[in-house]
Amino acid sequence: MIVKIVTLFLIGMAVLAMFGRLRFPGRARLARARCAHCGAVCAGRGPCPCGKS
Repeated sequence: MIVKIVTLFLIGMAVLAMFGRLRFPGRARLARARCAHCGAVCAGRGPCPCGKS
């Protein structure tokens, strides 16, 4: 019985992972949040720590 539960759980997690890769919400917003020069994530409205943007 426990083997069936574990198997169904793993199959469910694999299906969720496949759907998550197809359409990740907020992907465009995360791409805009990165610095064009150094690639660091810029959180907030302030300048990037590298000082180039």
